[in-house]
Amino acid sequence: MKRKSLFALSAVVVVAAAALVPVLWSGGDNLHNGTAMAATPADEAALIKKGEYLARAGDCIACHTVRGGKQFAGGLPMATPFGTMFTPNITPDDQYGIGKWTQDDFYRAMHTGRSKDGSLLYPGFPFTSYTKVTRADSDAIYAYLRSVTPVNVPSRPHELKFPFNQRNMLIGWRTLFFREGEYKADPTKSVEWNRGAYLIEGLGHCGMCHTSINAMGGPVSSAAFAGGLIPLQNWYAPSLTSNKEAGLGDWETKDIADLLKTGVSNRGAVFGPMAEVVHNSLQYMSDEDINAMATYLKTIPQKSEAPEPLQLETSEKFGGELLKQGQKIYADNCAKCHAENGLGMPPSFPPLANNQSIQMPSAVNPIRMVLNGGYPPSTDSNPHPYGMPPFAQALSNTEVAAVVTYIRMSWGNHGTAVSPQQVSDLRSAPLD
Repeated sequence: MKRKSLFALSAVVVVAAAALVPVLWSGGDNLHNGTAMAATPADEAALIKKGEYLARAGDCIACHTVRGGKQFAGGLPMATPFGTMFTPNITPDDQYGIGKWTQDDFYRAMHTGRSKDGSLLYPGFPFTSYTKVTRADSDAIYAYLRSVTPVNVPSRPHELKFPFNQRNMLIGWRTLFFREGEYKADPTKSVEWNRGAYLIEGLGHCGMCHTSINAMGGPVSSAAFAGGLIPLQNWYAPSLTSNKEAGLGDWETKDIADLLKTGVSNRGAVFGPMAEVVHNSLQYMSDEDINAMATYLKTIPQKSEAPEPLQLETSEKFGGELLKQGQKIYADNCAKCHAENGLGMPPSFPPLANNQSIQMPSAVNPIRMVLNGGYPPSTDSNPHPYGMPPFAQALSNTEVAAVVTYIRMSWGNHGTAVSPQQVSDLRSAPLD
């Protein structure tokens, strides 16, 4: 789920708890026996608590909080191919935040992608997914945001190139790529499945990373959830529709749930942007919601795959040389944790044998892990995760290519050889 420099039409998720303060929310009235009754403090406290939970699921802090800054005060830069966007202040400050917004204003932004004044919002704000959120959940999130500490900080204007700084151009984009409408339950599916679909497709906006985007910055709808490279982050979000990547169709539901909730499972671990999603968002979700998400993910049907990322191919002879060299590098540096047979010691040390993330057409993620290392997320259920050390300083581009080639082609894995040029291109990639 980083959160982070993402394509303006993509999102990475990082959510953290925000402190509640005793600010009265001027919400709507309750009806009882046809008579309007003012909401009690207990009612409002429950609504705020619900909104906080949903804000975690919707990853609001991911984009609206600068690391080390005031929560929800905005100002996070989001690098895009069209320039840099800066997220707005969404605290209840009357001057710079949403203090003067009504419930209707907030729902309109979530549901239609229009601001309080009616101006079109850039799709860096994932309204294309949030449109599926129910009015009741939108109102709860609004109540929660109205309860946090106001921050009197102005929003920084976007620095977009012409003509992308012309908001009216979004009309054409919206015509092509936006369909307004709340989530509609599938009556042929279970309540649990529908809850998972609502969270994945709506608040979780998972498709914004796991669906390829085209040159216009719009999602490739024919390849929804089929994976793709996250622009300007140089991490590959694997396909959720193919068992060759992360389709999860042959996973046990428990393993999927463990991965979402703790970041590790008997089938693998999460790193990079997804580690931040788990650390700051998913670990706080209820077991019921996590299981619902896992149930839905396991049933996503096979679809047309996203276009394979451009790979620099190596010759068969050179690939064989890399494979041989990589075997020795693996034995010297990797086998202690991941075992000679690649089976690892899960969940602490994930298996590399029969690991879809190792064998994907894109070798971006394993290359980055060897170069930069990393940790699965620290969660309540796994507070002290085992990490992967970086080898960027210890191994040359050819040596990294060799060991990644080895793990992609050994123990029955069906990956392809990796070019040293691919390693060189990723060596200077941003770490977050």
